[in-house]
Amino acid sequence: MGEFEFSRHAFKRAVERNISEIEIRAAGAHARIIEDYPDDKYSPSCLLLGFTEQRRPLHLQVSCADSALVKIITLYEPDSNKWIDSSRRR
Repeated sequence: MGEFEFSRHAFKRAVERNISEIEIRAAGAHARIIEDYPDDKYSPSCLLLGFTEQRRPLHLQVSCADSALVKIITLYEPDSNKWIDSSRRR
């Protein structure tokens, strides 16, 4: 994922959900797109699935339309009640 910036919302969520920058970088390094949102409200975005060094799954919704940097819109650990193997919605 390289260089990135947080939206205000994503920074707040990272703090609330105890997701560190190290975890974000690790998850983003080998993340794959699991959903694409070309018509998202503000700019095209996509949902990435990546894993931390400890194999913690993370979803990162990102956009790169407005900047040279990837912008993290939101991030969270997928809920197993809503996701099958962290990549497919139930």
